[in-house]
Amino acid sequence: MKRRKQAITNRCLLAVFWAILVVGIAFASAPTLKQAFVHDFYIGAALNQRQIFGADSSSTALLREHFSSITPENTLKWQAVHPKPDEYDFAAADSFVVLGERLKMFIVGHTLLWHHQTPGWVFKDASGNPANREILLQRLQQHILTVVGRYKGRIHGWDVVNEAIEDDGEMRKTKWLEIIGDDFIQKAFEYARQADPDAQLYYNDFNMWKPGKRQGVVRMIRELQSKGIRVDGIGLQGHWGFDYPLLEEAEASILAFAELGVPVMITEMDVNVLPNPGSYRGADISQNFELQKKLNPYPDMLPDSVQDKLARRYADFFALFHKHRDKISRVTLWGVYDGQSWLNNWPVRGRANYPLLFDRHYQPKPAFHAVINVVRDKEM
Repeated sequence: MKRRKQAITNRCLLAVFWAILVVGIAFASAPTLKQAFVHDFYIGAALNQRQIFGADSSSTALLREHFSSITPENTLKWQAVHPKPDEYDFAAADSFVVLGERLKMFIVGHTLLWHHQTPGWVFKDASGNPANREILLQRLQQHILTVVGRYKGRIHGWDVVNEAIEDDGEMRKTKWLEIIGDDFIQKAFEYARQADPDAQLYYNDFNMWKPGKRQGVVRMIRELQSKGIRVDGIGLQGHWGFDYPLLEEAEASILAFAELGVPVMITEMDVNVLPNPGSYRGADISQNFELQKKLNPYPDMLPDSVQDKLARRYADFFALFHKHRDKISRVTLWGVYDGQSWLNNWPVRGRANYPLLFDRHYQPKPAFHAVINVVRDKEM
């Protein structure tokens, strides 16, 4: 009897050993994000100040293992790098570039011209009156030559102009358009090309899955090309949700931009899992406790059912990207892990959102494995 029990125990232990070994081998052989798509496109992440200055070692570890490209969230926007007329602050930007070089990343600069996060002085003359075209063009040229010139040959691609087209395809009504005129985009690309002839120069925007905006961007790029202005890529921002865009809409934009003869990049990607506060127009969210609970339904953790829905959504998107890998040069997640996402504080502050592939403990989520399996399934 003792021998029989011992034999059973030995077989159980052997089974456990082999199970652990098989799981270990499978885990060890699982590709990282950048390995999974190494033959397809760069996998990028956006970095905040703590990550750039090395204060978040867990993010650095994920960057090293899973990503091949980096973009700064705010560090290279005008307000951060050029806050006053005669003052530049390159401390964070320098650290960002050094980090990218150390990790052997494809480094992207974001962004040179935008209507947000641009100091008010940019649009005023020395007397505080509205600047004229000549003054604003001079400031734009100086800014671009200084910033791009500082990182010539080190930052590989720049979002030159950000979000200049409305959803209906018309030019966005900004100070840039009002003061300079329709050619402000052309001038920005000319100045950036002058500052670093070898850098890739991009146009970047959101909601480009909408037909009106898609057509407006295509029209703008064709006009620039007709004038001999080289645009090296279109950044299709991926601030998406469970029910938008339809995959067919995203695919239509990828194909339309690729027909311009330039690579397409999926930029700023995250998938919002929270309800839209726009559905509660007129309500005072800050004073309505019940409404706050409705808008922040997962304060502690994401339910398995929603995790699975997020995983399927990411798998569908990455299957589309992989299908068009000959047209797409980079896919950049807008953050490394859930805890840093801007969606925790927009459009309502203090919510817990879960839009990325790594959770608040820097662990891969079901969505991560779903993305990896997109490639594995194709190879089987």
